[in-house]
Amino acid sequence: MENKIEPGFEFIFAAEGALADPMQFGDTYEGARRMIPILDGHFEGPNMRGTFISTAAADWQYTRLDGVTQAEATYAIKTDDGVIIQVENYGLRFGEPEVMRRLAAGEDVDPSEYYFRTNPRFKAPAGKYDWLNKGIFIGTGARYKNAIKLWFYKVI
Repeated sequence: MENKIEPGFEFIFAAEGALADPMQFGDTYEGARRMIPILDGHFEGPNMRGTFISTAAADWQYTRLDGVTQAEATYAIKTDDGVIIQVENYGLRFGEPEVMRRLAAGEDVDPSEYYFRTNPRFKAPAGKYDWLNKGIFIGTGARYKNAIKLWFYKVI
């Protein structure tokens, strides 16, 4: 019998972003659709740090009929050494109805009270950060009234 390989995780960076108020589109066939502009932010980890490029950064979300919020964020980050990297970050956020009501009302809710996981995909140019194109990544997150915090890990 073959040995199975258990994945591990390597911390890549933590990110914090300031968010505008959501732009509500209303109910669609997917659920209640909204778009949240990402105004600015920064990230830092052991081997990279920098800022968000906010000119075309947004999180497109909808809340499904089962209460799960599905996020599809696209943004760019700029490292402190001038490299621009595109990020497409897909995620799910859900919890008990009362917890989600508190989040929606803008209350600070401990992120251990709800599930918030993402699958970021990076598009980095050739060079120092092209290793981002060659891995599987996951993220964990915390949502606040007009801010978000994310922690990114490479699956090893």
